[in-house]
Amino acid sequence: MKSMNILSFIFMLTYLLFLFSKVSLAEDRITPSQNISGARTLVSNDGSFELGFFSLGNSKNFYLGIWYKKIPGRTVVWVANRLNPINDSSGLLMIDRTGSLVVMSQNKSVVWSTGLGAQKQANNPVLQLLDSGNLVLRDGNSETSLWESFDYPSNTLLPGMKLGWDLRKGINWNLTEWTSTDDPSPGDLTYWIERNSYPDPVIQKGTNKFYRTGPWNGLWFSGSPGLNPDYDDYFVSNEYEVYYTYTLKNKSEISRIVLNQLTTSLERHIWNEGSQIWLPYSLLPKDHCDNYGFCGPNANCILSYSGFAICQCLLGFKPKSPERWSLMMRSQGCVLIKPLSCQKDGFNTYFNLKLPDTTYSWVNKSMSLNECWAKCLNNCSCVAYSNSDIRESGRGCVMWFGDLMDIRQFPVGGQNLYVRISASEIVAREHGRWMNKAWRGVVAVAVVAVMVGVVLYIYRSRANIKGENIDEITPQHEMELSSMNTSTIGSTTNIK
Repeated sequence: MKSMNILSFIFMLTYLLFLFSKVSLAEDRITPSQNISGARTLVSNDGSFELGFFSLGNSKNFYLGIWYKKIPGRTVVWVANRLNPINDSSGLLMIDRTGSLVVMSQNKSVVWSTGLGAQKQANNPVLQLLDSGNLVLRDGNSETSLWESFDYPSNTLLPGMKLGWDLRKGINWNLTEWTSTDDPSPGDLTYWIERNSYPDPVIQKGTNKFYRTGPWNGLWFSGSPGLNPDYDDYFVSNEYEVYYTYTLKNKSEISRIVLNQLTTSLERHIWNEGSQIWLPYSLLPKDHCDNYGFCGPNANCILSYSGFAICQCLLGFKPKSPERWSLMMRSQGCVLIKPLSCQKDGFNTYFNLKLPDTTYSWVNKSMSLNECWAKCLNNCSCVAYSNSDIRESGRGCVMWFGDLMDIRQFPVGGQNLYVRISASEIVAREHGRWMNKAWRGVVAVAVVAVMVGVVLYIYRSRANIKGENIDEITPQHEMELSSMNTSTIGSTTNIK
């Protein structure tokens, strides 16, 4: 009996030690005296994210990364050593004596490092995995980070992460696709923000633009009009930072933006707890008109109700190659019909557009639209202008120079764009409008004449049936017909 009690005690002690080891390993931070290796991981305080070494598919390569802790299947959101995998499971993460994070392989060679060393010396460095999924290196309990993973995204943008530029640190926050599902090394697709006068987020395939969201107009990106019911989008542009970020309105939701190498697109996903799958929320580009420069310069891409992309030259422009244009090969776009004459020019207004590529643009955030019109008119190189901010009935000025590239039409929600046209084109446009009104007047008169003829025919037919003499219309009938004709003509000629 005594031996049974001893065995029970040993068993309970072993079990408690096992539980303690499991709890102690589920920490959210390490110090220089600790490390991460093998199956040991860091887990954020709320249990949302986990950091550790992992492999993908049938690959024997190992990486240090962060993934969702509570979602089966290991959805990875960040990878440290994307360019230099470890070919076995011997990887080790530690804080070295200079205060830098290093990942080493079995032979103690460094495969990845934050490289802080000479830049920032930490007295009591602490590495912590936050509930946001951000891995942060701090000096003791300081709130200022020495390094953080959010500054070096992989292919995923989590809520609270930034896409853009830290102008003080010289950091470019951008997404790069994985090469394949088994290889997280950077692929050809990159999502970043062009630092133009009017910043413009773009997806590039190699060195070529693939998709452009359009510039931020105070409420949304001009290429994706409308407020999002599930997200709050923010865009900041000042002397220190230029970036886009978002937060979730429902904090209990799990969502991410990923640059997907399989679909060659930027996707928003929401985790569905019931079906245990990621549900696609949105996908960009979504149609042919979203493809960068689909209609070429100085042309507008219009999506028909059947989903067919129609290219249309802007007013005052003609196809650069009519032969190719007629064969639906429209990437060369359109050119001016007649040269512009500067101060004698005018502007044609387009509604509900995605604003053109802002590579060659100029912005003043305090000017009114009238001031913008005057400045553009007096600058012979200015080809178009618009408000830079559509809030409060519009404010700010943006002007374009050179070809107008990557314009598309929306049914609603787009922006007004004022495109420069020559004086002769203005005359032709107004003449066309006058002719259109004149033709409408002619048609209206013709319709009235037909109606009067029909009335007379019906009246005379009834008179014949009653045995009346057609030629003997009484004065009373004459007055009725005259009154009818006068009132009918009066009401129809007012049609505009």
